[in-house]
Amino acid sequence: MKLLVLGGTGWLGREIAARAVGDGHHVTCVARRSRVPSGAASFRANRDDDAALLPLAAERWDAVIDVAREPGHVRRAVRDLAPVASRYLFVSTVSVYAPHASPGADESAERVPPLEADTMSGPEEYGPAKVACEDAVLAGFGPERSCIVRPGLIAGPGDPTGRTDYWPWRFAHPARPGEVLVPDAPELPAAVIDVRDLAGWIVGCAERQTSGIFNAAGPSAPFPDHLESARQAAASDAAPVAAPEDWLLARGVGEWAGPRSMPLWFADHSMYGSRTPSTERARAAGLSFRPLPQTLRDSLRWLEAQGDGGHSGAGLTDADERELLALLAGQAGR
Repeated sequence: MKLLVLGGTGWLGREIAARAVGDGHHVTCVARRSRVPSGAASFRANRDDDAALLPLAAERWDAVIDVAREPGHVRRAVRDLAPVASRYLFVSTVSVYAPHASPGADESAERVPPLEADTMSGPEEYGPAKVACEDAVLAGFGPERSCIVRPGLIAGPGDPTGRTDYWPWRFAHPARPGEVLVPDAPELPAAVIDVRDLAGWIVGCAERQTSGIFNAAGPSAPFPDHLESARQAAASDAAPVAAPEDWLLARGVGEWAGPRSMPLWFADHSMYGSRTPSTERARAAGLSFRPLPQTLRDSLRWLEAQGDGGHSGAGLTDADERELLALLAGQAGR
């Protein structure tokens, strides 16, 4: 196949391009940078430029795979490539769903309103921007020539956010011997999909000319089970020490991601449903998952191979971890 990957130098885009090259396809990556996977052709372009993709509209493409988040980028790509591309696969997100979505909801669940602007003004517009991108693809290519993939939280080697490799790293490197601070959230669902599984399935959808809208989240498990998988991946004998959610919030511990956070944690239970949609449709279309401990183990190995001596993307520093564990122990009289 002749594939056009709009991206190909970031995490998921690069994994998609590399998988497609490995499967024997002719791949061209469109990006501002030229660091594309070995075997792929590079077309350097700034998609903020209205005419950036016009040279590519002189060729025929079996499929376009787009990981963009800015509606203007997708609107212009659809405009220029609809006459020359057989199919458009757009990588969206489960963040398109309304926050009060029920756990296990399917692809027909209510979405947030689309962003009317071409460019996001901040991260809070990420979900609406992706909705606008989806709408542009469906309007330009129609449902028969388009495939919309809505991933959940992506994990695996190379996670640039640090969200999904923090827990195996923390269990492998306890700041206080034998203990790892965790939120007391037994009902919190956790679901991650390995970037390699997702990329391989997306390339497969292009090969099979798959059409439709698909949730592509990982299997959901209670957060304590996710932490146990992280502990196994780290081959650690450290024990989780659960802190009340209100106690963590009162001490400035953030949710979900970023510095001084508890990655993957939401104190707001209304967010639970939007992170754990039904994946029945995607699994029927061939999506499969490797075991979670394998994903977390490979993530830990990748992180430790970077040689920077510590985790910096998300979570608590060693000093913060020790301070909070000491405070919690003092209150419990330990």
